[in-house]
Amino acid sequence: MVDPSTYRPAPGAIPTSPGVYKFRDAHGRVIYVGKAKSLRPRLSSYFQDVAGLHPRTATMVTTAASVEWTVVATEVEALQLEYSWIKEFDPRFNVKYRDDKSYPELAVTLNEEYPRVQVMRGAHKKGVRYFGPYGHAWAIRETVDLLLRVFPVRTCSNGVFKRARQVGRPCLLGYIGKCAAPCVGKVSADEHRELAEDFCDFMAGRTGNYLRRLEDQMREAAAEMEYERAARLRDDIGALKRAMEKNAIVLADATDADLLAVAEDELEAAVQIFHVRGGRVRGQRGWVTDKVEDVDTAGLVEHALQQLYGGAAAEERNESVPREVLVPALPEPLAPVREWLSGLRGSQVDLRIPQRGDKKDLMATVQRNAQQALALHKTKRASDLTTRSRALQEIADALELDSVPLRIECYDISHLQGEDVVASMVVFEDGLARKSEYRRFQIRGFEGQDDVRSMHEVISRRFRRYLQEREQTGEWAVPEADDPVTAEPITADAVTADPVTAVGARDEDGRPKRFAYPPQLLVVDGGQPQVAAAKRALEELGIDDVALCGLAKRLEEVWLPGEDDPVVLPRSSEGLYLLQRVRDEAHRFAISYQRNKRSKRLTAGELDSVPGLGETRRRALLKHFGSLKKLRAATVDEICAVPGIGRRTAETVAAALSSRTPAAPAVNTATGEIIEDRPDQAAEPVAAASQTAPSQETP
Repeated sequence: MVDPSTYRPAPGAIPTSPGVYKFRDAHGRVIYVGKAKSLRPRLSSYFQDVAGLHPRTATMVTTAASVEWTVVATEVEALQLEYSWIKEFDPRFNVKYRDDKSYPELAVTLNEEYPRVQVMRGAHKKGVRYFGPYGHAWAIRETVDLLLRVFPVRTCSNGVFKRARQVGRPCLLGYIGKCAAPCVGKVSADEHRELAEDFCDFMAGRTGNYLRRLEDQMREAAAEMEYERAARLRDDIGALKRAMEKNAIVLADATDADLLAVAEDELEAAVQIFHVRGGRVRGQRGWVTDKVEDVDTAGLVEHALQQLYGGAAAEERNESVPREVLVPALPEPLAPVREWLSGLRGSQVDLRIPQRGDKKDLMATVQRNAQQALALHKTKRASDLTTRSRALQEIADALELDSVPLRIECYDISHLQGEDVVASMVVFEDGLARKSEYRRFQIRGFEGQDDVRSMHEVISRRFRRYLQEREQTGEWAVPEADDPVTAEPITADAVTADPVTAVGARDEDGRPKRFAYPPQLLVVDGGQPQVAAAKRALEELGIDDVALCGLAKRLEEVWLPGEDDPVVLPRSSEGLYLLQRVRDEAHRFAISYQRNKRSKRLTAGELDSVPGLGETRRRALLKHFGSLKKLRAATVDEICAVPGIGRRTAETVAAALSSRTPAAPAVNTATGEIIEDRPDQAAEPVAAASQTAPSQETP
């Protein structure tokens, strides 16, 4: 525990301008980021008597070892900088919303020659039009199934589309009229794109004009006694109206708005967001958070707005930020947030609290959803918080640690009969996996089934890097009280996939890579030999403040360095269960990396015997052409187009591949069709190899 007075800035040293400040711990890690209209009174409030602070604020200031700030011109700039730093540093004491599930969205791939309608999750891609998010994927599929009658856009995968073009026959949807069948030329690419754009217009809420146009066409067909065409248009209108009914009309004035509600208690908060477009609820999202900082409802709303709109890509912001944002409490001060949202949208955004009418009634519905989400979250998570705390305490008691190990690192070695030796490092903080901190290692110095030597090398490399970064940054020295830091400080970024290649490396702006944060507990997968190797590596580097243990698989025994007998935790122990989870995650991460390396090696195997072709140029060829099949069919001039490949080498490659008989193509025994040699199938032989000899794969 640190006394805040030891790093309190000198009186008068803090400016009164708007700005953003960061608290760092003793290792230099950013633990809290905040903004202020005036930095001096805000920062001074943290250095009053600790007993008078909110408990979470008191924990933060006693964990911190330094404070620094950056002055900006306006509050809007402070808001933007605060959000970007929270995303970059992921401070443990800031509000972090966790999406309670991955929400599906309806996507139209306008970036393709023949746009496709599909359900997508995850990050948005450039050139793809998104609608949603929706609560359930089946709701999207029902809506799309109704709309395909009127907008027969393709929904098939690229593989099915390519196969249909090759055989000259459309799929079932093409025969029943729910696809325009561009794969066989029934419509041109331009006609199909027009269908996709009409589909997007309809989903965006521009339904009135399209329905009126269909009704006019139906009446014209009836007047001309084209009754079959009129009946088809009537059915199309009915399908569109049924699709519109699936999103109930809640606002009669075709409003575009986002409604945000917050339900909270002293420890946690839940946020629910309804996306209303064209007067209809088009999507719903929910977030939950632990209130690790002292923040009121208005502060939660501000953080939620940053989370909701701050991460949108530039080309998506006009659509992601609606004309109205309805909230239960207004951020204080309001003007910078409103100006920031208006800048994202490119026009005025109305941020307000609904007072009456349909919008207030809908906000009450959103609030009820938030309360229900919080109740469900607490029911599911109450035992988890208690269990994680008990597990960490049991580990500390069993290993006789001074404090609970809030950061645990685990290492595992993986190889296949001594080849492609790799290692993994996984990180758990507060009992939860922190995947952004995971690292992978290549064991390059030797090959063979020597897990002990490999473990010694990995631990040495990891902590050698720790010592180097600590030396580069001056052990994150705390600035003197009369010399506050006002410029952009050194930050910590992710290290490369193989840390040995990045020893002492820095980013372009001179900031060190992130490897300088040590664990409280180091776990190795193995027994006495592996633990002894790790202990020897730490002693050689002079590191004596990191606890060490090993977890042996056979009897799940915990081995400590220098002990002849293991520590045996009860099978029902939560501490043992947490150690098993950490060990299994390290094993999974190491196995996946080893299989990936093996897959690349086997894929390039046919090029190994080509004279004058090294590993770098083999990879360049495979990356350029995508598969050996395409490389085999390429001409000498096409091979010369690959960077680093000269004509003589290209002629050698072409001659070597043409002299070999290609392997017989795989055949689908159910359909008799030939399975293509696609790049995304390159890992299949590896999977088969791993199934034939699982016992040879050493974790």
